[in-house]
Amino acid sequence: MSFLDDISWNSDGLVPAIAQDAVTGRVLMVAWMNAEAIQLSVDESRAVYWSRSRKKLWRKGEESGHVQQIKELRLDCDSDVIVMQIEQLGGIACHTGRESCFYRVFENGEWKTVDAVIKDPKDIYK
Repeated sequence: MSFLDDISWNSDGLVPAIAQDAVTGRVLMVAWMNAEAIQLSVDESRAVYWSRSRKKLWRKGEESGHVQQIKELRLDCDSDVIVMQIEQLGGIACHTGRESCFYRVFENGEWKTVDAVIKDPKDIYK
């Protein structure tokens, strides 16, 4: 039996994966993983995800250079969510050029952008 057998996959064979900064605890992003992505992530000690739109594996940082090195993997109590404690190389997890994909806060009935762009996405993705 493999450690992958302990995961409760959704009907598409995927599980949500939360990337969390190992030092600050800030949630940087959420993506999807299939069994192959998790196995590769473990083997390579870096985040590998499944792109639902492109229908293929993608290694975080393969285009941007902003790699996520895995420090720890956790599985929740229902076995249906992965949390990865990571070191975000380059400081940018979000394709918008921000540290985190969670850069908007709900205030006074609307979403307010509270985190600045660190690097213009045009300079990241050539």
